[in-house]
Amino acid sequence: MPPTHLLYLHGFRSSPQSTKARMTGRWLAAHRPEVHWWCPQLPPSPHAAMALVMQGIADWPRAGMAVVGSSLGGFYATLVAEHTGCRAGLLNPAIDPARDLAAYIGEQRQWHAPEEAFYFRAEYVDELRALAPGAITRPERYFAVMAKGDEVLDWREMTARYAGAQIRLLEGSDHALSDFDTDLPHLLRFLQLA
Repeated sequence: MPPTHLLYLHGFRSSPQSTKARMTGRWLAAHRPEVHWWCPQLPPSPHAAMALVMQGIADWPRAGMAVVGSSLGGFYATLVAEHTGCRAGLLNPAIDPARDLAAYIGEQRQWHAPEEAFYFRAEYVDELRALAPGAITRPERYFAVMAKGDEVLDWREMTARYAGAQIRLLEGSDHALSDFDTDLPHLLRFLQLA
């Protein structure tokens, strides 16, 4: 059944203004305007981010929803999918953000609004560690775009984490998936939107 509700979760230091989020939202507005689209600005605290998301989707029909997440948003999207049983599209998903983001404790700048700063606290690493999901259940619910050219995350770690899922493994590309326009149709087909 095609989703009636689509949640998009951006990555660390990113926002709803990310190219991938805007491209997905524009496609939905043009081709599937009846689909409820929500791409919230996530707070730096992982606990607060997941609380915001779970509160926002509390009334969504579980059989009629899907989630897409990029990088850290892919980690969060996995939590949402495991909790709700919905389909998930992952874009270079973070596998162990507690390990990877420990180096970013301190003041950070928003990628799309460098004038906006936030403080990434040490306890946020602990929150990520506490949130870490176990092995994914029903890998057929997952579709992932992973780039061997990702300069931030290791594609081998990503593919191992989502073994059994439908994976679009790109030979090059980058962490931002700068060529996302070629990946979006595959994601939309998996989500049964196109």
